[in-house]
Amino acid sequence: MVKFSKQFEGQLVPEWKEAFVDYCKLKKEIKKIHFLNNLDTNSKQPKASFPHTIISSLRKYTFLEHNQRDHGAIHVHRKLAASDSKGDMYETELLEQFADTDAAVEFFACLDHQLNKVNQFFRTKEKEFVERGDSLRNQMEILIELKTVLQQKLGKGPSSAEESKEDDSVSGTISCDEEVSEQGMENSSDEVDKLGAEFSDSPRSGEVGKPCKLKKQDRKMRSFSDRTVSCRGKNLRIHIPLTNPTRTFSAISYLLWDDLVNQSSKKCGVDGNKLHINKKKLHHAEKMIRGAFIELYKGLGYLKTYRNLNMLAFVKILKKFDKVTNKQVLPIYLKVVESSYFNSSDKVLKLADEVEELFVKHFADDNKRKAMKYLKPAQKEESHSVTFFIGLFTGCFIALFMGYIIMAHITGMYRPKSDAMYMETVYPVLSIFNLLFLHLFLYGCNMVMWRKTRINYNFIFEQPQTKELKHNDVFLICTTSMAAVIGVMFVHLSLVSKGYSYAQVQAIPGLLLLAFIIVLVCPLNIMYKSSRYCFLSVIRNIVLSPLYKVVMLDFYMADQLCSQVPMLRDLENIACYYITGSYKTQDYQYCMRTTYYRDLAYAVSFLPYYWRAMQCARRWFDEGHTSHLVNLGKYVSAMVAAGAKVAYEKEKSAGWLCLVVVVSSIATLYQLYWDFVKDWGLLQLNSKNPWLRDELMLRKKFIYYISMGLNLILRLAWLQSVFHYNFGRVDYRITMLFLAALEVVRRGQWNFYRLENEHLNNAGKFRAVKTVPLPFHEVDDQD
Repeated sequence: MVKFSKQFEGQLVPEWKEAFVDYCKLKKEIKKIHFLNNLDTNSKQPKASFPHTIISSLRKYTFLEHNQRDHGAIHVHRKLAASDSKGDMYETELLEQFADTDAAVEFFACLDHQLNKVNQFFRTKEKEFVERGDSLRNQMEILIELKTVLQQKLGKGPSSAEESKEDDSVSGTISCDEEVSEQGMENSSDEVDKLGAEFSDSPRSGEVGKPCKLKKQDRKMRSFSDRTVSCRGKNLRIHIPLTNPTRTFSAISYLLWDDLVNQSSKKCGVDGNKLHINKKKLHHAEKMIRGAFIELYKGLGYLKTYRNLNMLAFVKILKKFDKVTNKQVLPIYLKVVESSYFNSSDKVLKLADEVEELFVKHFADDNKRKAMKYLKPAQKEESHSVTFFIGLFTGCFIALFMGYIIMAHITGMYRPKSDAMYMETVYPVLSIFNLLFLHLFLYGCNMVMWRKTRINYNFIFEQPQTKELKHNDVFLICTTSMAAVIGVMFVHLSLVSKGYSYAQVQAIPGLLLLAFIIVLVCPLNIMYKSSRYCFLSVIRNIVLSPLYKVVMLDFYMADQLCSQVPMLRDLENIACYYITGSYKTQDYQYCMRTTYYRDLAYAVSFLPYYWRAMQCARRWFDEGHTSHLVNLGKYVSAMVAAGAKVAYEKEKSAGWLCLVVVVSSIATLYQLYWDFVKDWGLLQLNSKNPWLRDELMLRKKFIYYISMGLNLILRLAWLQSVFHYNFGRVDYRITMLFLAALEVVRRGQWNFYRLENEHLNNAGKFRAVKTVPLPFHEVDDQD
């Protein structure tokens, strides 16, 4: 049977951990009382006779019963709060003599502190969610009114029946984008048709409330903004964040077109003070509001969990106290807990019901079951058969890998005087898969550690729990894929060793690579389609930087690509080899003889750093924090170091060598500082943990010191690429693969500490749900 402390630890909201009852601390206080009671019992020797002991016990029991009937063992004082924001405070007074009064006083002082802390946190979060609910209710009313005006405008057209049919799509559900995780609510393509409606200054007949009218144009290019509209007696601006290229170009084209319209209207003597609100903008606003409703409902669910777990923790700890002290404290203190604010307030339940009702009505076509799929998504269950297949394919992989190594050793493929054709055309394919699935395997290990240390990586990555990959799924993908790769390579090497020419078997590695690409883009709902398409969308966001708004998953994946530069260069080399048809003539040096290809090969070394630098520039543009510009400088220094290495490879002189060493050293120091201080949050001078930080997820501190030293050593791996040390009879390509694998390993450990620091930042701000921006913003009249 699992202990309650383990269950409590496993079910609490990770970001609110510090706000929960400190059950372990209270248990320690009870153990202290129990230990002192045992010492007191052992020190007393029984001197009375048996009958006298019975009489004394009866008297003691009668006295206790009479005492408890009068006033009980304790009395909890309630101090009224000076303001509603602070809440009432509780303080316990002992009315009976305990075996160790000092220890009991300390226990109740700690218990009172926990109760006051829980009440205060619950009150704060409840107020936050209630205010968010009021804002969403107002946003929903504005959206409904704008839709009503748009419907009335469309209803005046010649084909009102047909447009009325299209008008149903305005109020229907739509698919999500970056602001809201993709939920699968999809409608037809006419959802984005630009059917405009003009809101003039004159009111319309039959319109409810005050009319929506134009005030002024907003030129802020960080959002897809319209002119200001007067609606419901307030001056509002529609604010749609520029999260993708479509919105960016739409905002630019809108402003340009609006200027042309205004100028032409003024020349013709026509009032250009009109605003176009089309379906596309309302759909974006609706998606933002729907996402905000989902996050609010999730937060209310967390608050319910917070209430239930804390209530259960108080019951459990009071039972333990009664058992140790033989007192009847539970009924007395439990009444206080039950009547306290966090357990007696019903605002959360009412708000949750209201949010559910609004969501069902406006976003699920009055279908409650459909709404619950998005408000309460069922978590993906782990299958026990997955573990079996992991073991099966791991065994196959090990067997095939050993067979491949033996055959490669017999044929002498990996020696310095090896088959150049094989090492230049086939071995890079194997290197690509080795580095890729090593990286994926380490990500699975990170997932295991994140779950073990209660790091909420799904919330950090903003991934829906219904579509996330479990660590078992990641390991299954690694083992099956590598078993297939090694199996194909084993067959290819067997055919080569039996005397088949390269012209007959050289297409096999290329077909293997093509098969994996086809599986990656396969539109069928097989082989983790949602995860594959999520990966492709993130790659698209990275490649098109800075046109897309940067989220955590985007720059996290871009950092991974910075550690996969050797894999990208091998991929480019193999792509050129097969696309140009060089595999038919076995001319593997054709690409290297081509000037534009050599330049493209060097450009690949810069691309990951360029993408990451563009992401930093976009984040600075969106958020305005200068730290993003400093981070951009880190990637610029990496590009300068890579450029110096390229120049040194073309002209190996002492001057270029010194420049490479100097520039690379500066870039390495820059990267190390950012790793330790910014990404990992370590090296805090005033920390209670020397050279670390105050909050640590791992109990053993020496692991952090080892990781810092290992990160320092692996950051210096570039020295091998400059000085080209020889390791006996091993082919230099094997050495380069080994160094590339070390960089992947370094990135794997970097990933854990990076998300640990992000999780601690969220926990420090008690941020457990995403804050979705709202589309309608009130502005001053003077604007």
